[in-house]
Amino acid sequence: MTTWQTNSIHFGLALHNHQPVGNFPWVFQQVYEEAYLPMIEALERHPKVRLSLHYTGSLLDWMDEAQPAFLERISLLVQRGQVEIASGGYYEPILSSIPDRDKVAQIRRLTERIQRDFGTEASGMWIAERVWEPDLPHFLREAGIEWTILDDVHFKNVGLEDHDLCGYYATEDQSSILKIFATSKSLRYTIPWRPVKESIEYMRSLATPDGRRIVVMGDDGEKFGSWPETGPYCWGSEGRSGWIEEFFTALEQNTDWLHTTPLGEYARNYPALGRIYIPTSSYIEMTEWALPPQKSYIFGKLLHKLEKEKRDDILQFMRGGFWRNFLVRYHEINNQHKKMLRVHHKVYDAGATPETGLVQLWKAQANDTYWHGLFGGIYMGHVRSAIYHHLIKAENAADRARHGADHWQHYEYTDFDRDSQDELLVEGDLQNLYIDPHRGGSLFEWDMRRSMHNLLSVMTRHQESYHETLRQFEQERRQHEASIKPQNPHDSAEPVSPHSAVRTKESDLDRRLVIDRYRRSSLVDHFFAPAVTSEHFAQGRYEEQGTFVELPYATDVQQDANGITVTMARAGQVKRPGALGPLPVQLEKTLFVPFGEERLIVRYIIHNKGQSRLQTRFASEWNIHLLGGGANDQAYYHVDGHNFDDNHFDGSGEVLQVQDFHIGNYWIGQDVGFSLSKATTLWRFSIETVTGSEAGFERNHQGSCLTLLWPLLLEAQQSWSVEITCTGQQP
Repeated sequence: MTTWQTNSIHFGLALHNHQPVGNFPWVFQQVYEEAYLPMIEALERHPKVRLSLHYTGSLLDWMDEAQPAFLERISLLVQRGQVEIASGGYYEPILSSIPDRDKVAQIRRLTERIQRDFGTEASGMWIAERVWEPDLPHFLREAGIEWTILDDVHFKNVGLEDHDLCGYYATEDQSSILKIFATSKSLRYTIPWRPVKESIEYMRSLATPDGRRIVVMGDDGEKFGSWPETGPYCWGSEGRSGWIEEFFTALEQNTDWLHTTPLGEYARNYPALGRIYIPTSSYIEMTEWALPPQKSYIFGKLLHKLEKEKRDDILQFMRGGFWRNFLVRYHEINNQHKKMLRVHHKVYDAGATPETGLVQLWKAQANDTYWHGLFGGIYMGHVRSAIYHHLIKAENAADRARHGADHWQHYEYTDFDRDSQDELLVEGDLQNLYIDPHRGGSLFEWDMRRSMHNLLSVMTRHQESYHETLRQFEQERRQHEASIKPQNPHDSAEPVSPHSAVRTKESDLDRRLVIDRYRRSSLVDHFFAPAVTSEHFAQGRYEEQGTFVELPYATDVQQDANGITVTMARAGQVKRPGALGPLPVQLEKTLFVPFGEERLIVRYIIHNKGQSRLQTRFASEWNIHLLGGGANDQAYYHVDGHNFDDNHFDGSGEVLQVQDFHIGNYWIGQDVGFSLSKATTLWRFSIETVTGSEAGFERNHQGSCLTLLWPLLLEAQQSWSVEITCTGQQP
């Protein structure tokens, strides 16, 4: 008698759910309703579907306050053995970017939270953005972690192929052994984007008689309902069942050969397929984004070509950049990262307790603004501001432990940004000012410690690889606008992944692209020709007449009982329209930071060192971030003696004869008054980047540029001076 044995396989589904620290509460609620709640409801309807879920600490904190009953529903699924909860860094940091003690502590904190909320001990974890470095096993094992998930590309880079990845591998560092599963690219590209039967048939093709294999799909939970066009598609509408309902039903109907198995359970019951050592990596798109923009564009086009040609034999060896190169690509990311490291040392020197800022430090390590891809990342101004809020709050706590409640002040030359050249940091209980003498004597961080806000967390308008994609899309749209009927996104059966679709929220966005030639810091010193307008300046369509922007200044610092005085000077040149050559000009700017006051006094002295008359315009540029996007009523300009239609902080225009003005944000609790010794022309405009979002390319406010402009007419050896007093206060 012949006995037929059915081939079988395990399916490990792992969903990662996360919202950034500092994201808007309404976003948490919206994504909860669109993705998190429907998924738990679907699992309740399908008790035979078993999987692993990961919720970050920032999301659990919100749920605990806004949706506590939801946590109880998850707990019931855990208790009946249907759901396994995975751990991770509590606030979802890029583990390789934070100090080792914080790596272990953040993981342990989330594991303890899981034990408290769900009554289970997490044995595995989700690694943020799957950013892997070979020393991580040591720290993960120290934190009590036994297994994790990475992309299949991590494994393919060292020579493995799809048929080698139906299980897990063991890796180690310093003899600490970690089990690593590979998430299937094939399933990530079919779930939920393709008909259910394609995923089922793919898994059937991998089944074996011994049933020991597992195929893994780990991805974002938000893609099931929160990503564009996925809501009705995943969850159903107008009497039509959604993709998830069909998928879970299919999983239950095929339990005779397809076993949904939490990853921790599989790791306990089966041995490793072998030993592996994985190089530094992340998912392939992240390695593309980490490259310089021109190289990133070329790499992306090459990937697309190879995928279209189904050249898996070459694709498996394709590796882009290294995640840490985001610290090179963006001054803003590096600045934020090095501030985090500085605050880390302060917090640990003060005892590393919640009272000395430890939890605030961990919040500031959330990964979301430490990189940038197709959308979000460092360009999310409100999240960027929140990270600095937590950094300054942690720093305040640590410094109070050291200095007490009294006023204090000090300065330090240190290589803050780790480029081998020292920056000048002026710190006190009321404000921090970070100055770069080698880049035009510019001010690149200005922390108001009472309101816990970095006024200068502005984003420079960088060149991005996707700008070329946008240009081509808009040019083709304009060329064929009359003959091509726009496709309704609902005309197709499946939604399109935001990673592959090109959408725009308004037409002609390519014409809004402006790339800055220097970093958008403050106290940037310009000399302009008479014909340059505020519009020219905003669009970068002008020629610099002086040799001062981002060039070295000699620096001297003095401190006494009244405060700290920083004097910076540069002997440069200024061109004159129609003249044969430039004139030598000495520019000196002095910053006085009074002791025990939320005030800054800047004094400029410009000396014509030449033998001819100098006629030009001098401008002091300030770039300020006050969360002013979208005509936010909380963020404002008020110019004394002037009434104008748009006093929102993201407004633009030119105002003549300005001597006193205020900027601020009521919600932040910060006002800064500017008082000038000489009346000025004020240019102001919103710094807008064109970046992607899940719903398409869009403009985003990154801060506002306010430029103070004075005409100069200096005879040979004559000097001119002006004083700018900035006073911080409650609005």
